[in-house]
Amino acid sequence: MDQAQRKYRLPGRGTSSNRPGRFEPLTVSAVADGWAGDDDPLPVLRTQVSVEIPRSVISYNQSPDLPFDRSINPYRGCEHGCVYCFARPSHAYLGLSPGLDFETRLIARPEAPEVLKRELAAKKYQVAPIAIGTNTDPYQPIEKEHRIMRALLEVLSDANHPVAIVTKGSLIERDIDILSDMAARGLCRVGVSVTTLDATLSRLMEPRVPAPKRRLQVIERLAEAGIPVRVMASPMVPALTDPELEAILEAGRDAGAVAASWIMLRLPREVSPLMQEWLAAHYPDRAGRIMARLREMHGGKEYDANWHRRMRGEGPYAEMIAQRFALAVKRLGLDTLLPPMRCDLFRPPKRASAQLDLFGD
Repeated sequence: MDQAQRKYRLPGRGTSSNRPGRFEPLTVSAVADGWAGDDDPLPVLRTQVSVEIPRSVISYNQSPDLPFDRSINPYRGCEHGCVYCFARPSHAYLGLSPGLDFETRLIARPEAPEVLKRELAAKKYQVAPIAIGTNTDPYQPIEKEHRIMRALLEVLSDANHPVAIVTKGSLIERDIDILSDMAARGLCRVGVSVTTLDATLSRLMEPRVPAPKRRLQVIERLAEAGIPVRVMASPMVPALTDPELEAILEAGRDAGAVAASWIMLRLPREVSPLMQEWLAAHYPDRAGRIMARLREMHGGKEYDANWHRRMRGEGPYAEMIAQRFALAVKRLGLDTLLPPMRCDLFRPPKRASAQLDLFGD
């Protein structure tokens, strides 16, 4: 995007594009008209946070290729700005762009812990592990101020409810006190995503995520606290990060991870043009090869949303990555299946009742 199309400077952002979402009927383009002021320094685009009062917070799915059937998202959008993030298209449902809006116009859900407490207390609720961080990162920078994730953990811990967390954020270390206590009861495990060990590439691709070395330190500190940690080599970008697969797994193991996983780069809907713009800007010599590999794995398309294929792809290249992963985790001792988290300890929160309050506890 050239200077005439910009309204802001974009330091620390994953994309320079704010193309409209798929539901928007109109598009707007900025054009230099020669008027005075066009050469003035542009302001920096700042993060904006609005508030949503949710009616429910537990989202259920029936996807056969996911290891969980329910999840919670404390935030909509993610300031980490990972250009490849498959959650970007979800911003289109809000009338916002999956591009810059996704990483700069965020929505916090401060009432989520109270709503969660109400949902867990419902008579019809059946306990099963809740996943957090599967869409947007619960430990993105704004969590430091809003503390929604910590409040959610307090509710889950009080109810002895199992939780699986996925993050790239070092802020999770703040909650080691809660997480270690839950882990001791068999109620918690954490996955830390390490996309690359190259700090320069990481800064370009995921600009507001802690550096790879810092994420390995997070694994180490969680493991030292007795929290089971999985190193996630995700996403694997063909011809860019996939040569690092074994090195990422070994670094994770050395830091204390006891399990591992991988996912291939996914480019659903608006993510594909954003990723292609990024490749053209930063890796033009590899852009064609990367996209060709993805199309090979998805039957000629840039993405295949079918279950069991969307996260790994098909064909010789996908099979080669899968074989490399299987050999590496066996050699590194990361192929051990973790025991299931405990559901038998669940204790529903007390339901609010004015009549019961008359009689005390």
